[in-house]
Amino acid sequence: MLTDVVRDRRVLFLGGKGGVGKTTTASALALVQAQAGRRVLVVSTDPAHNLGHLWEREVGDAVVPLWRGGASSSGLLDGVEIDPRRTTDAHLAQVGSTLRRLMPEHLAAEVDRHLELARDAPGTHEAAVLERIADAVETGLAGYDLVVFDTAPSGHTARLMALPETMSAWTEGLLRRRDRADKFAGALSGLGVRDPKAERDSEIRRTLLRRRERFERLRSVLTDPETTSFLLVLAAERLPVLETVELAGTLRRLGVPVGGLVVNKRSPDGAGGLLAARRAHEDEWLAVLDDELGDLPRVECELLPGEVTGADGLERFGAALR
Repeated sequence: MLTDVVRDRRVLFLGGKGGVGKTTTASALALVQAQAGRRVLVVSTDPAHNLGHLWEREVGDAVVPLWRGGASSSGLLDGVEIDPRRTTDAHLAQVGSTLRRLMPEHLAAEVDRHLELARDAPGTHEAAVLERIADAVETGLAGYDLVVFDTAPSGHTARLMALPETMSAWTEGLLRRRDRADKFAGALSGLGVRDPKAERDSEIRRTLLRRRERFERLRSVLTDPETTSFLLVLAAERLPVLETVELAGTLRRLGVPVGGLVVNKRSPDGAGGLLAARRAHEDEWLAVLDDELGDLPRVECELLPGEVTGADGLERFGAALR
């Protein structure tokens, strides 16, 4: 079952169409692992910020405790919601600080203007969130046994998974441009001549190298099937099934290991009437899913009469994922 996939991994991503229950599934799987004695961190990158509502407590941009095993267990579960806007602001502030330090003082106003224009430019939020994901992976692997990511809807997640490779390639291009400046700086240094511009270019190169190495480490984790798995959450309906098939194909092309499927809100079998008709309709779309992704393990969770909230509700939901 899926818990077997989760048990043997250090990093777990959950993705799918909006509204299919990704946050609930991520939290339930995380709780199951914490109750088994693991130290778990659940990270939400979804701008909807449902993690706090689900756990019935305040969850924000800093890590907070969600569950503790007590004296009988060493397991624990912490949570954090990555705020894209706040993350972007912090990312641009850090970039601005670095640029103002490296650029001539008379260009400070120009730096600020360009950063303000970049705030809402395409890809800025994704790049900032990717930095936070890289940080969460690094700190999570160092301090936890498992990091579970509750991701944004499918299209956003697909772009995010592609970014480590894209950013590494972009950084590599910038580094090649800096090679000539570094060689020139080395030649002048050998002659005992100090060139502030060349020294500044060398520092920029060191910064770019650190950034490239970080993205390469992240990509290495994302594509390691022994460490990472991506679970796809969906409802047995047309759009969620089609989006799931598309996302699975994208992830596989990127080399991200897809570990299984969670079909959520399944109409109960044998209920009769409207639910029976719904069940038959769902069966048709699950047949499509079987044709496209029949090689993946799948768990089906029936539609529940009420909402899943708090540790008790998540524990009951988690039992269906075992």
